[in-house]
Amino acid sequence: MTISAVIFDLDGTVLDNEDEYGAAFGKVLRSLGKHVDKKYPHTQGIGVKENWPLLLSKYHIKTKRTVEELARATQDAYLQMLSEVTVKDGFEKFVKALKESGIQVALATSNAWWIVDEVKGELSLEGIFDIVTTGEEVTYNKPDPDIFILTAEKLGVERKDCLVIEDSRAGIEAAHRAGMKVVAISRDAEHARSLKEADLVIKGFRQLTSGALASL
Repeated sequence: MTISAVIFDLDGTVLDNEDEYGAAFGKVLRSLGKHVDKKYPHTQGIGVKENWPLLLSKYHIKTKRTVEELARATQDAYLQMLSEVTVKDGFEKFVKALKESGIQVALATSNAWWIVDEVKGELSLEGIFDIVTTGEEVTYNKPDPDIFILTAEKLGVERKDCLVIEDSRAGIEAAHRAGMKVVAISRDAEHARSLKEADLVIKGFRQLTSGALASL
């Protein structure tokens, strides 16, 4: 494929932070009287706010707290652990190579703009992305394709010329529905099996060689 732009997901893709988000959801669930032993009680890739109606239903939780309040509590718990979050190994070198090749770089995340701002400042990601699109900018979040379609429009490129880097089934489905190829980054063998619908599954950015990209 001809690649004019690479669109990155943020959480679990650019950032090694799924453990922290899992812990944040677990903390809020415990405050609601639910002790969940799953490392990742949430559905990855769909957004923090979007997770809460699913969790309330799944765990039969009755509460007067709104979805917005629960999402804010989750984000606050996550930010308390932000010092433990790191950028994925090889990301910066990969982005540098893309830019040197004249390929645009964008971020399309289901997360909220204020969280992205916090993260960019804390982890020195300012100025990395040509375009940033967040979940607030679309009516429907991943797995709907809207966020990737909008990002391609902002970049001024054809959808078929965009490569998406993701780490969730929701993100893979959204990218494919937008007409884009997808590379998925896995954290372990079990996670890799859940990403099998991607065009390529890798363990990290160092595997994204020119040869690997040419094979897409």
